[in-house]
Amino acid sequence: MSGNPVTIGVFLALFVLVALLGLFGSRWRAGDLSQLHEWGLGGRSFGTLITWFLLGGDLYTAYTFIAVPALMFGAGAMGFFAVPYASLMYPVLFMAFPRLWSVAKSHGYITAADFVQGRFGHRGLSLAIAVTGMVAVLPYIALQLVGMQVVFAAIGMNYMIAVPLLGQVSVPLVVAFAVLAGFTYTSGLRGTALIAVVKDILVYITVLAAIIIIPAELGGYSHVFAAMPAEKLTLAPAPEHSLGAGFSYVTLAAGSLLALFLYPHSVTGLLSSSSRHVIRRNAIVLPAYSVALALIALLGYMAVAAGVERMPEYAAGFAAYKANFAVPALFLHAFPAWFAGFAFAAIAIGALVPAAIMSIACGNLFTRNVYKGFIAPDCSSAAEARMAKLVAFVAKLGALFLVLEMDTTYAIQLQLLGGIWICQTVPAVLLALYVRLNPWALLAGWAAGIGSGTWMVAQLGFQGSTYPLHILGWTVPCYAALSALVLNIAVAVVLHLVLPRGGAQKDETVAGDYV
Repeated sequence: MSGNPVTIGVFLALFVLVALLGLFGSRWRAGDLSQLHEWGLGGRSFGTLITWFLLGGDLYTAYTFIAVPALMFGAGAMGFFAVPYASLMYPVLFMAFPRLWSVAKSHGYITAADFVQGRFGHRGLSLAIAVTGMVAVLPYIALQLVGMQVVFAAIGMNYMIAVPLLGQVSVPLVVAFAVLAGFTYTSGLRGTALIAVVKDILVYITVLAAIIIIPAELGGYSHVFAAMPAEKLTLAPAPEHSLGAGFSYVTLAAGSLLALFLYPHSVTGLLSSSSRHVIRRNAIVLPAYSVALALIALLGYMAVAAGVERMPEYAAGFAAYKANFAVPALFLHAFPAWFAGFAFAAIAIGALVPAAIMSIACGNLFTRNVYKGFIAPDCSSAAEARMAKLVAFVAKLGALFLVLEMDTTYAIQLQLLGGIWICQTVPAVLLALYVRLNPWALLAGWAAGIGSGTWMVAQLGFQGSTYPLHILGWTVPCYAALSALVLNIAVAVVLHLVLPRGGAQKDETVAGDYV
């Protein structure tokens, strides 16, 4: 697909601007970046506005911009589950996560696994939480690069070179990786926060333009919905003796809302706040992103109404990226060349922000909970920061390898598992903010949840995450993360009641740490 020079020019101008901002981030709100809390948490200095941009950039990614409309485009109404769960999670954010911030601030915790170690005094449980976070977030980084790949293909920047052992490699993707690695290494979370501000401004402008211009070109929203097949406007009716798609929808939303803020990058963004009140204020103002998400989701319906999948000029894009090409094709079709470049820059930059936070979170987890926890317990703060920077680079390199060497379908399947796995940290992290169970019981529950969740997805051929449970003659299609979590909690509670009280594990936190 050949690119329009104007589209490419606008895209590159904005991308270069953002890259420079990321590198400048090391001088913004100057701090000693040889200290892990400065590099990896921005010195815990971000106020309400910066945290709002950072969490928004963290949660609403390039792949969200691509994948949510793609799901609406392909599957219809079921894809809308992302909107209610993104709305329902804010009360959880308001109530629970200020407690996590307070105890983390009191004890210098950098990661959720740090909190688990302090709360339970159990290195095995802390290691399990850290490894779960790192493994779950790696394919998430890869999917940001996949989102960028789709954008590069859409604007005609799909230049490839042959590399020994790797085969055909996308030059723009490698350049984008180098930019990401460069500003993450030099600026840490500060550079990411600066980029997040620019990214969100670009995204909101793009969304506002899309919801006004595109429906107007299509004859209004009534025509958009009229063009949708009836089966894509509503959930399928439940068969006899089955709770049907409606229950799938509810459990997808419930499981996703429990997991979302437990991802390492979400925890990193939250712990970078300057106070617990910043988190509460963000729980109030972050729903603005849910409004934007609902509008982004409707782009999938607009793509159906525009008929972009039938246009020959986009055939190659749909052949390569299937429904993920729906939004890029829609933008190319509906916008003038210069604004298409603007919109694609918003999506690509939307990949840089979460990918940077995710890699920083990986660096923080490995350094604090593997390297310092098991390998070099007496390492200096400067050595911690150096190790975190190195691991963050390796995490990005691993994600790049996934994109270059694996079919992107497999990366998506790995991310499916990532969401299920991270949900199994709820008892040891989220519930532990209120109650303290036996750590061995929690570890056993975690293992049961991880094992059962993985088994259910494997039974589905790694093609879905809703597993049909058969209960008393009824078929109950349930999100595997949620059913695995129920088993996780049940095992943990039963073993807590059975195992002897006491033991060597001590809680270094006190009630006053949580307020």
